[in-house]
Amino acid sequence: MADSPVELPGRLAILPFRNKVLLPGAIVRIRCTNPSSVKLVEQELWQKEEKGLIGVLPVRDSEAAAVGSLLSPGVGSDSGEGSSKAGGSAGESSKQDTKNGNEPIHWHSKGVAARALHLSRGVEKPSGRVTYIVVLEGLCRFSVQELSARGSYHVARVSRLDMTKTELEQAEQDPDLIVLSRQFKATAMELISVLEQKQKTVGRTKVLLDTVPVYRLADIFVASFEISFEEQLSMLDSVDLKVRLSKATELVDRHLQSILVAEKITQKVEGQLSKSQKEFLLRQQMRAIKEELGDNDDDEDDVAALERKMQNAGMPANIWKHAQRELRRLRKMQPQQPGYSSSRGYLELLAELPWQKVSEERELDLRAAKESLDQDHYGLTKVKQRIIEYLAVRKLKPDARGPVLCFVGPPGVGKTSLASSIAKALNRKFIRISLGGVKDEADIRGHRRTYIGSMPGRLIDGLKRVSVSNPVMLLDEIDKTGSDVRGDPASALLEVLDPEQNKTFNDHYLNVPFDLSKVIFVATANRMQPIPPPLLDRMEVIELPGYTPEEKLKIAMKHLIPRVLEQHGLGSTNLQIPEAMVKLIIERYTREAGVRNLERNLASLARAAAVKVAEQVNTLRLGKEIQPITTTLLDSRLADGGEVEMEVIPMEHDISNSYENPSPMIVDEAMLEKVLGPPRFDDKEAADRVANPGVSVGLVWTSFGGEVQFVEATAMVGKGDLHLTGQLGDVIKESAQLALTWVRARAADLNLSPTSDINLLESRDIHIHFPAGAVPKDGPSAGVTLVTSLVSLFSNRKVRADTAMTGEMTLRGLVLPVGGVKDKVLAAHRYGIKRVILPERNVKDLSEVPSSILSGMEILLVKHIEEVLNHAFEDGCPVRSRSKL
Repeated sequence: MADSPVELPGRLAILPFRNKVLLPGAIVRIRCTNPSSVKLVEQELWQKEEKGLIGVLPVRDSEAAAVGSLLSPGVGSDSGEGSSKAGGSAGESSKQDTKNGNEPIHWHSKGVAARALHLSRGVEKPSGRVTYIVVLEGLCRFSVQELSARGSYHVARVSRLDMTKTELEQAEQDPDLIVLSRQFKATAMELISVLEQKQKTVGRTKVLLDTVPVYRLADIFVASFEISFEEQLSMLDSVDLKVRLSKATELVDRHLQSILVAEKITQKVEGQLSKSQKEFLLRQQMRAIKEELGDNDDDEDDVAALERKMQNAGMPANIWKHAQRELRRLRKMQPQQPGYSSSRGYLELLAELPWQKVSEERELDLRAAKESLDQDHYGLTKVKQRIIEYLAVRKLKPDARGPVLCFVGPPGVGKTSLASSIAKALNRKFIRISLGGVKDEADIRGHRRTYIGSMPGRLIDGLKRVSVSNPVMLLDEIDKTGSDVRGDPASALLEVLDPEQNKTFNDHYLNVPFDLSKVIFVATANRMQPIPPPLLDRMEVIELPGYTPEEKLKIAMKHLIPRVLEQHGLGSTNLQIPEAMVKLIIERYTREAGVRNLERNLASLARAAAVKVAEQVNTLRLGKEIQPITTTLLDSRLADGGEVEMEVIPMEHDISNSYENPSPMIVDEAMLEKVLGPPRFDDKEAADRVANPGVSVGLVWTSFGGEVQFVEATAMVGKGDLHLTGQLGDVIKESAQLALTWVRARAADLNLSPTSDINLLESRDIHIHFPAGAVPKDGPSAGVTLVTSLVSLFSNRKVRADTAMTGEMTLRGLVLPVGGVKDKVLAAHRYGIKRVILPERNVKDLSEVPSSILSGMEILLVKHIEEVLNHAFEDGCPVRSRSKL
């Protein structure tokens, strides 16, 4: 470590380095254009024959400056220089106002003394501004003790930070420093070995490694890296040799690892390129060899076959022109290119789409179509009539536009299977697209081809699968689409279901118009409310309410039982379910709008029968007295060349009769309770629930059909508050408040209080509960039910158990019409209720209720709430003459 130390003067002219650090041993070339820097170089270096030293001090930008001790301008001395003390510790920044009062300079407290190795002067034209180019070499570190201004630049009183020669010789003997020195040299040598393969000037660096002291090498190596300003300052502040070597070793190792990673990536990319080039050359040679041999069975033939397929697809002229342009682009590409498979897949889609191909329709026979629909579905007269009307129009006008039907009804009424029957009656192909839970618009319109893994939408993909342009397409669960940041599928369906727009439906992946006007669209939904009004306006809505018990019985006997027996490998000789038992299942074990639970119960009976039949199967077993033939005797006779005589022995068992069940199982009530358990429902539920005053029976509509809703009211000591429970919505809460207000206002007229001055809620609270608290409830149709429940509570009279009601009421007591009348009447019929109170303006809706249901029920039409109360109680509800409110 023999390196003569530099003699450092007490004062140095300071050259600021903005966001840069000059380390000892580093050489830097700078161009001075700032007037203060030009003045410093001119006076301290250019005009002096014996070039001295200058100080290089790092300067921070104002926005990046650290908070340190501030150097405020001092009082001017006789010489005209202002001075200040730098009281910061190592690494601390100082801040000095400029002489002209501009933005302050944030000086670092440590710097490097430097000497000029080269100096040149220039004059810019036409401005005449003087500039200097200086090559500086860093020599040693110093600390700023005092900073002062000399004219336009600064000078500083400095003190040396680097060790003296004696101190360096003593530090050489430190074991920790020796270990750090070896570690640094090893890392540096590894870096030089890596760089040797790329640069020719590395030999000089090797010489430095052997000749220059380690403590200088650390600064020289780090100065050659591109590191952050903060890391440069940290290196400058590392006066202690151990700290300096540790930081330098870390930076050198990091630089080495970054070079190795970059080299690895480069080799990988070059390897891939060379592999692609090699494959290209081999393919070109293979193609030339095949041409010489007359064998051209390669990708060109595949492209030619694809072109022939596209020609036979029957594309319109404008689309064919687009396809030819894409095909020419494909021919120019190599199979190994990234976009080749995407382009080819797109052209194959164009070739496979049914541009002109349609299903061959047989001669339209309305009677045969009606018989086909009747065979698959019982009832549903309105839907069947609509299909027959469409067929009649098609018979008169073959190019008639297909309808867009939307079947709305509770689950299990046959909406999805009805669409399949329509396709069968029309002799068309059928495709089902489930939209439940779809939130991405791309599921309808497809992805753009710019995305990786893009594909067409479900509509185009479905048409590709059925290979005809006029199928029956079922859009299942159209009311359950969602929307998020990826788009709104319901809005995308507006174009699909609009007959004026779907002639030119544009899928994002296809990017050419496709005609969807020949498709018969059938949508299904449980509710109309979630469907956006513009989308609902494009569809012809046909409501499918729940089945009556009579309809369920006929559906079970005609469709469900044969299907269940077939699914379980049974026949009528194994299991018989009489009509009376099916009727009991409908009444006691299912209470639904559809027939799914009915089919599940029938399947339970079939499984029980299957177990019994399987247990009765006769199996053939080998008798104990029969001795098995030994293979050794047979093998010895064959080896001797002897003949084997075979004798046919008749068997006593007939295998064909082994699965015969002599007596079929006939379902009775005992078997029902054994297999299905005790009855789940009975006709006494309503009577049991309304056995006490304060309970009334209402009718509500849900997405699963009509339901009976009990309303319970009770009074307790309190302050006149109203409590509502049962997971209720805002509308039904307002209906309850309105009902209580009306009853309180009419308390005297209803004989609930002697005079109108008496408060019904004096010292008591009212609690109204809607049972089945886990089920959300909302809607205005419970108004009359709430009033009846409150009047029953206050009058201490029971409501009739055979009477249910529905209707919205106003504050004046008028009963307003409600929706879902057919479903509500059917629900009352399922519960065994004989009397139903309906708003008078709902009389038009009774035409949809089957006459067999109406004949067994009493429909009471009301216009005012007093009429509801009169029908709801056994002996009527005496009401005085209506008082003026």
